[in-house]
Amino acid sequence: MFVFYLWLTAGSGSVWGLWSKSELVLGVVLSLFTGIMTLRHTDPKGVASPLSPKRWLTFFLYILGPFFVEMAKANLDVAYRVITGKINPGIIRVKSGMHRDGSVVALANSITLTPGTLTVGVDEETNDLFIHKINLEGAEAEKTTWEARELFSLDLPAWIRRFAE
Repeated sequence: MFVFYLWLTAGSGSVWGLWSKSELVLGVVLSLFTGIMTLRHTDPKGVASPLSPKRWLTFFLYILGPFFVEMAKANLDVAYRVITGKINPGIIRVKSGMHRDGSVVALANSITLTPGTLTVGVDEETNDLFIHKINLEGAEAEKTTWEARELFSLDLPAWIRRFAE
């Protein structure tokens, strides 16, 4: 929310030449207020605190590790397919196994950010995602429904996995 606010209010100011100090303070206050007011909607069971260091560490390890590596590989793969014309597009169904809307949106967005893939729909009853891929080959072309854990694994060292569980 705060980043969105900063984007909307960017202009001429005294902080990095973009914002005034009062705009930054107001942005922090509005973001905290919005976060507190929407917490019961984003985490109805009160299971996960948004300030949990464990959650943040696992998130950053995911972004800096597996997500970044897969993003780089996907960029190279899409560039190769665009140059050679070797594509076999299709849509697969991924059972996310997630129960909270925010988690499903985060997964759908990270899939869409990856070149060659696009989340085209969500089954609101089961939270399954429908994903368009630029190239389906082998088992992907034969199997239409996948478990999220089959496609996306967090391949971290054992000590980090124990910490994240």
